[in-house]
Amino acid sequence: DAEHALDPDYAKKLGVDTDALLVSQPDTGEQALEIMDMLIRSGAIDIVVIDSVAALVPKAEIEGEMGDSHVGLQARLMSQALRKITGALSASGTTAIFINQLREKIGVFFGSPETTTGGKALKFYASVRM
Repeated sequence: DAEHALDPDYAKKLGVDTDALLVSQPDTGEQALEIMDMLIRSGAIDIVVIDSVAALVPKAEIEGEMGDSHVGLQARLMSQALRKITGALSASGTTAIFINQLREKIGVFFGSPETTTGGKALKFYASVRM
């Protein structure tokens, strides 16, 4: 839960068995993806969900000053993580779900102005996108 937004009481009211969940609320994108990698490689879980890609903020961005430019930092982080976990997902039979957000590209006159965060790696590595 990179967004730190999970409400266990509300989840229970929706019928979620919160006792069966392993919830992590990491401080950085790197930390979230390392935890994900460790869980996948352990073979102890069947499914892992990242909520959300947009909230996976790289450590350099968190430690930097407001207004600092961090162009492509999150995209590089996602690309590296996906290269690292792809084989482990296959070997362990684990399913990974990445929840993302739609953003508007500024100044787009032709085509869809909608885009997703995290760069192109997610689109490339995804088996299914909804």
